[in-house]
Amino acid sequence: MSQVYPRAMLDSFAADPELPAFEHGDRVVSRAELLDLVARFTGGLRRAGLGPGDGVAIATAVTPEGFAAQLAAAALGCRVAGVRPGLTEAQLPHVVGRDVAALVTDDPGPELLAAAGPATVLRIGPELLSTPEEPVVRGRLEDIASVTFTSGSTGAPKGVALTYAAMTEHWSWQPSKWSHETARLAAGYRRFLLFGTLTSAVMQEHLGLCLLSGGTAVIPESPPDFPRVLERLRITASLLTVPRLHHLLDSPETAEADLSSVRVLLVAGSPLSPHRMAEAFDRFGPVMVQGYGLTETGFLTALTAEDVEAWPPALRSVGRPRSEVDMEIRDADGNVLPAGKTGEIWVRTAYVLAGYWRDEAETADLIRDGWVRTRDLGHLDERGYLHLTGRARDVIIVNAIVHYAGAIERALALHPGVREAHVVGAPDERTGEAAHAFVVTGGVVEKAELRAVVARELGEPAVPATITVVDEVPTLPSGKPDKRALLETRGAVSPVSPVSPVSSAESR
Repeated sequence: MSQVYPRAMLDSFAADPELPAFEHGDRVVSRAELLDLVARFTGGLRRAGLGPGDGVAIATAVTPEGFAAQLAAAALGCRVAGVRPGLTEAQLPHVVGRDVAALVTDDPGPELLAAAGPATVLRIGPELLSTPEEPVVRGRLEDIASVTFTSGSTGAPKGVALTYAAMTEHWSWQPSKWSHETARLAAGYRRFLLFGTLTSAVMQEHLGLCLLSGGTAVIPESPPDFPRVLERLRITASLLTVPRLHHLLDSPETAEADLSSVRVLLVAGSPLSPHRMAEAFDRFGPVMVQGYGLTETGFLTALTAEDVEAWPPALRSVGRPRSEVDMEIRDADGNVLPAGKTGEIWVRTAYVLAGYWRDEAETADLIRDGWVRTRDLGHLDERGYLHLTGRARDVIIVNAIVHYAGAIERALALHPGVREAHVVGAPDERTGEAAHAFVVTGGVVEKAELRAVVARELGEPAVPATITVVDEVPTLPSGKPDKRALLETRGAVSPVSPVSPVSSAESR
């Protein structure tokens, strides 16, 4: 029987107390010291009256204390909600003010305190950490263990709620159930680069993989300067967003940096063109992995250099479903489609959300008989590789015809001169909506070539109304492309004939 979350993590600290758990500059925190921090937070949270079922919001920097606070609240059986940096004044109450009994923070700013309302505010310091209490796991399997809030890019953040049962079956947090592929991946996590935010579901699952395999989470002293941070801190494993991978591929510093320590570079989060993935495999070799997953379901598929070597067409995919994942492609009526047919991707796995917090309608639309609809479109090929084609809801309706932004992005990315491609829909007086493309290029690219590749792949009606070349793509705090910010640049500069690698907007 699996150990109820987070028992496996706590036991791993006790089993190897002298091993370093965190490294932050000159500060090294051993597993024994981290377990002591968890015990102190457990005592402080218990004195505040917190226990099973109570909501605890945690707003901290990326620190050992922040992680210890999360573990202590989980051990007490609380419902833990991470407060992501960058939430607006309007968004904060959706995270901090929704059924939260206490707020744990190391930086109680006025907007955060206002959003907390009547919740008890517990500042990380001597008072909260004064009396240790051995953590006894009190989580009830049916209770909600964590609520991870989305970015809120389309309005109020949605809370992805996971039960203690789901966290107990988590693919990376339960080493007794690690598959061969998970154990193989974990072997590369001796020194895992931990940055960004502890509220990230993907960062949490890979942090768990690091610590449970005996590795050390290495926190950079400032925002990571890729690729130099990998060399300077002798990092063996790191997560990458697609824009960050592009930077690694394009930066002259990458060729000069000593990356011999690296064992895993896992890129995920947004579309990546096949020729750029091929370049990454060629540059970094077998350490490079492309992943696909969702906050709602965790890590779903992986593509490795070995996969592409054995089956070259796999390069246009995001890999095969992991052994813990069942996957089906279904049509609009829920019928399972055969290999090669495009439809919506549905998945089933032991680690999956219970629903969206306080949103029964969205939950009912998402989960059916234990299966979760990803709202992504794609197909499985004859070898079982998943090919993504777009978002089921990321549609642009032009002259009453539905077009998928993701499909247009992937068509544009087939051009060898395109390094990144993003497509956004906007209202249009003539066509109802129009598709606007934003690309990063590696040289001068003729607009006719870009239009031709889209027309060839998807038909003339799918060709974007405008093409804007940008030097770089603005990103959200999550590291994903900020499509709203891209759309705001449309029309800011004059049209030009060829698409050149300077910021330029074009009409068709």
